[in-house]
Amino acid sequence: MHSLNVLALNSGSSSLKFGLYRVDSTGAEKLFGDGVSTAEHPDAVTRVASVLAASGMPPPDAIGHRIVHGGPALRQHCRIDDAVLRQLQAAVAFAPLHAPVALAFIRFAQAHFPGVPQVACFDTQFHVGLPAVARVLPIARELQAEGIQRYGFHGLSLESIVRQLGDALPQRLVIAHLGNGASITAVKAGLSIDTSMGMTPSGGVIMGTRSGDLDPGVLVYLMHEKKFDAGRLEALVDQRSGLLGISGLSGDMRRLHEAAASNSDARLAIEMFCYSVRKQVAAMVAVLGGVDMLVFTGGIGENDAQVRDEICDGLAWIGLSLDESRYPSATSPVSDGTSRCQVLVLASQENEQIARQTWDVVA
Repeated sequence: MHSLNVLALNSGSSSLKFGLYRVDSTGAEKLFGDGVSTAEHPDAVTRVASVLAASGMPPPDAIGHRIVHGGPALRQHCRIDDAVLRQLQAAVAFAPLHAPVALAFIRFAQAHFPGVPQVACFDTQFHVGLPAVARVLPIARELQAEGIQRYGFHGLSLESIVRQLGDALPQRLVIAHLGNGASITAVKAGLSIDTSMGMTPSGGVIMGTRSGDLDPGVLVYLMHEKKFDAGRLEALVDQRSGLLGISGLSGDMRRLHEAAASNSDARLAIEMFCYSVRKQVAAMVAVLGGVDMLVFTGGIGENDAQVRDEICDGLAWIGLSLDESRYPSATSPVSDGTSRCQVLVLASQENEQIARQTWDVVA
């Protein structure tokens, strides 16, 4: 099939990253990319179209949307039609932070670009082959049958890392996607075999405002003793916990670094984040039976050398040895020549991956 101009829309809770790519069977060429605020959803899509037009960019032939969670029914990247929209709406409860925003952008994009094919690209697809020992949650079987299981997330980012590694892809790989949302994934021969997030993107390691794994008894206690309802529990777990909850200051790692010298709670938040990531890295090494490569990606993983250094501190037992002269500058690899575990810092290319997957579906 001939090349297509694909607009990738990567929506978060407060911003929209977008990129226009010319894609064909040989790869993707970035034509334009930026980000806008999503404070007003319709204006965000209109601004994207205006920015592209003002830059002399061609109109999109297809539009790809990052969808964090499609529930149990939607796991494969697919063209969006009315039936898919209904299924996405039914799956909102699986990702209440992300799904409503993504649905709004799909509808706005359909209205602004009528007739242009729209494609849903799922963060859960990369993990669709998780083995039962990792996928099944230890709850009543009748609830398992309703789709309550481990799904895993950041799949588009993980796909982009595997693609970038190409022929250098090792047999045993751990990917640490660290940003406002964070997850650790064990990849064996290019396939996800375990990951830290669970049924929702709220589980796993400590995140910016999300708690990560939490004793379920805490939630039961809050319901019984503090009379928390579902809404208050959801707000606590997703918006008032994590780095923000620990520090009482911010969920932004950059602000915590600025405050750490004089604020012990900010220091504790950073330490706990690194500690929880290190524990999950070790867990994934155990799952893999060893490790050949550790890749850091995501906003924190790519840009915060101090956090990477603290996470790697204490991982010498897996054969990890850093090259201190290269490490602060994030030059890949950041491990030295004697390290049995190679350590790389690679940019997450979610937008390009959305564009590539959109081309695949439309083609």
